Amino acid sequence: MNARADRWIRRTTIGCVGMLALIAGTVSYLHMHLLVQLHGQPGWVAALTPLSVDGMIVAASTTLLAESRFGSRGGFLPWTLLVTGSAASLAANVAVAEPTATGRVIAAWPSFALIASYELLMGQVRRADEAGTSWQRPGRSRSRPDRASSAGRPAVRRPAAGRRPGARGREAQVQAWQWALANRAGDGLLPSGRDIGRVHGRHERWGRLVKRSGLAGELNPQS
Repeated sequence: MNARADRWIRRTTIGCVGMLALIAGTVSYLHMHLLVQLHGQPGWVAALTPLSVDGMIVAASTTLLAESRFGSRGGFLPWTLLVTGSAASLAANVAVAEPTATGRVIAAWPSFALIASYELLMGQVRRADEAGTSWQRPGRSRSRPDRASSAGRPAVRRPAAGRRPGARGREAQVQAWQWALANRAGDGLLPSGRDIGRVHGRHERWGRLVKRSGLAGELNPQS
């Protein structure tokens, strides 16, 4: 599959999932709005409370997405808010249902669809970001310097003594970028994000971030 077709499929998928999330979110909002009204809250409270519930899900998922781009799985707080918001949204939708199994399933479905579709959307965004950073430049083949080939690519070398794989922050990124420059393949290609992350004891996404920042000139020692 060529790159243009792949981009079209990805954009179409993101659009469909986004539309599903919008529809499910609208129905879920109406259910929660009715629940808050039935419990005697004024109009503006009934209008804003559903946004605080589903907004918590969006905020937590977006935070996890941002942290995943830096090679982190997310902390305790965003995961807790995601689970709590999802449970509250489901419970609020079920609370206004008819007291039958079918009624509860129907009422719970919009909230479930919203949560599932939003997580699918976040997954598509992650994969789109990964696809955009997995190539050093258009038209060039992906670099895998740790596997010897007929082109004579050198084997991956570990960081020199004194360079700590466990270093944190910008120092670790600068060290990783200097290592990547020193371990170019025979055809000039840089190591892949996977190799950069693996050699320095980090996630692949962290390695891709280092590579992207280095190519942008953000990890030069004097910067």
